[in-house]
Amino acid sequence: MAKFNSRLIQNDLTMATRTEHLLSIRPVISSAKIYDSMSSDELFQNKTLRPIIKMQHDLFIAVFKNYIAKHKNVFYELSISKQLSYIDNAIHKDMKFRNSVKGMIIGQFTEEEYAIYIQNSSALNKRMMNIVKERFIDSIQAFTKPEVLKAV
Repeated sequence: MAKFNSRLIQNDLTMATRTEHLLSIRPVISSAKIYDSMSSDELFQNKTLRPIIKMQHDLFIAVFKNYIAKHKNVFYELSISKQLSYIDNAIHKDMKFRNSVKGMIIGQFTEEEYAIYIQNSSALNKRMMNIVKERFIDSIQAFTKPEVLKAV
């Protein structure tokens, strides 16, 4: 029985440490306002989703570049308006890609945040995908066609 109790205490310490670590590495977004009149979804978006998505930005760029490459680099041959549609389709219609991005975000939740998330996951998924889509659009210059190195 003593071993069981010490395991519980150890688990509590580990979880507290994980939560503290997750929260400590997130960027502060001063423009993400918090008001008493906000809906719970908007509050979650500004307190949790935006900082996580900002923190994961470089990873998302790398993941989308890989997505482009796996789809035969068609993206690079498209006009800007078609590239925007391509991004929208990847985020909203390609379930495998969408679920991968969601997993990268959800994996950064604390247990408390996850409990909030599962209460209204559908609406919060829409919010998170729209934020990621906007970050891709704002960073579209990062998705330029890679230079082909020529042998000298």
